[in-house]
Amino acid sequence: MCELGRPGALHPQTEDCLRAALFTSGPYELRPAARWRDMDLDWADPAAFREEPATRPGTGWSWVGADRVAEGRGWGGCLEILGWLLMADREIPRDPAEFDGGVLFLETSEETPSATEVFRTLRNMGERGLLRRFAALLMGRPKTWSFARPRTPEEGARYAAEQRAAVLAAMRAYAPDIMIVFDVDFGHTDPQLVLPYGGLIRVDGPARRITVTY
Repeated sequence: MCELGRPGALHPQTEDCLRAALFTSGPYELRPAARWRDMDLDWADPAAFREEPATRPGTGWSWVGADRVAEGRGWGGCLEILGWLLMADREIPRDPAEFDGGVLFLETSEETPSATEVFRTLRNMGERGLLRRFAALLMGRPKTWSFARPRTPEEGARYAAEQRAAVLAAMRAYAPDIMIVFDVDFGHTDPQLVLPYGGLIRVDGPARRITVTY
């Protein structure tokens, strides 16, 4: 909804990806955002809709352990929500083997959880034996700014770096062989690429390509 209500127009990459997901079937290659943003405009202010929001040049994706190809069902979501569901024993398949060889995707929200909270949630998933079952992790570009927690670009970069370190620490402890791609453009930043929940995702490390099947 945030993307559909984006001032001016949909981000071109969001539009292209959404059209593919809704009106086509088959493989679709995701691409790093050419330009992106995580600073919001006030929808209560009519002036916010007079022009498209300012964006920043894309920084590409960062790959860890990208010496292999992983292909499997996608599963995951917003890390905070997923943590709550895990605590309630909801939304988890009875047979954890359903995750084997799959692609985990996670992202954090505008509430900007601390690096400590991110690590603890992943640690708890690791203790349940979930993390080691996946072949790859796609970590969404973290949202670093919100009206409740406005950060300067420098503060935002530091927050993102701390989150990345927390993710790496947890994965090294519980799933050291997993391939990780950081700053994939889905979740709470703009643009938002569409991932097929439960659908096929292919992560080609040597080629640095991510392909989904709608």
